Amino acid sequence: MKREHFTVSSSIKRLLSGLCTVIVLGIGAVPLLTAAPQAELWPRWEAHDSASSTVVDHSEWGLFLDRYLVTGTSSGVNLVRYADVSAGDRRVLQNYIERLSSVAVSELDRDEQMAYWLNLYNALTIELVLEHYPVDSIRDINISGPVFNRHPWDASLVRVEGEDLSLNDIEHRIIRPIWQDPRIHYAVNCASIGCPNLHPEPFTGENYRRIFDNAARDYINNPRGARFEGTRLHLSEIFNWYSEDWDDSMEVIVDHLLEYAEGDLARNLRSFAEGGYRGRVRYAYDWSLNEP
Repeated sequence: MKREHFTVSSSIKRLLSGLCTVIVLGIGAVPLLTAAPQAELWPRWEAHDSASSTVVDHSEWGLFLDRYLVTGTSSGVNLVRYADVSAGDRRVLQNYIERLSSVAVSELDRDEQMAYWLNLYNALTIELVLEHYPVDSIRDINISGPVFNRHPWDASLVRVEGEDLSLNDIEHRIIRPIWQDPRIHYAVNCASIGCPNLHPEPFTGENYRRIFDNAARDYINNPRGARFEGTRLHLSEIFNWYSEDWDDSMEVIVDHLLEYAEGDLARNLRSFAEGGYRGRVRYAYDWSLNEP
């Protein structure tokens, strides 16, 4: 069967992103419906210096994570103690973000840039929640977007090299189109239970590839990432929203999952593939705030 590709406007995608569960039947060669911004390069951020030896200091972010990130939970979800963040530690976080905003990121090499953008995204997300805390979900922070679907992701939160940037700018106009590595979805954190874990150490130019693989393995083998109930495959909405990063193909998604899946999940995925990807798939996502 010839594969067709669908283009959905950004406004429609944002509306659809509010629908957290989709059931797809007989999807062997049927393109998946995307409900998130597409990766659209902002060319201004392609600049880099491959000869640069500059290393950005992320120690303040590391100290914050050490103090307020709860790991080793029974659910496998890392949680943030937002309610316990002291005024002093919040100022440290704000100072870290301000310091990052003054970095000449275009003069860094590619690896340092990756670490820079990932840490900045995650720190901005935590600060955004703290600014509006208490909230039950990051989606309750209604500071941008159309009237019928207010959200926080298009709001300008930081200014870097003279450009105002939102979380969507960083993820969808910089990280995704420049690096084209779907594992970044296991690295950017949206402060939600359904999201891949906020990592307990800062990203660096040297460690991010290792963290990507470990984070992918942790998420895919957690029930909120991928699991079977009988013959039905349950997947995180991440694999639906960002299906274009896996070529809009269930075959490519399953191949990706099999790189990291273990035990029964791996065996069931292989059976699913051998059956022509014709099983029933359910997508779901828990937007509850990732706090104890």
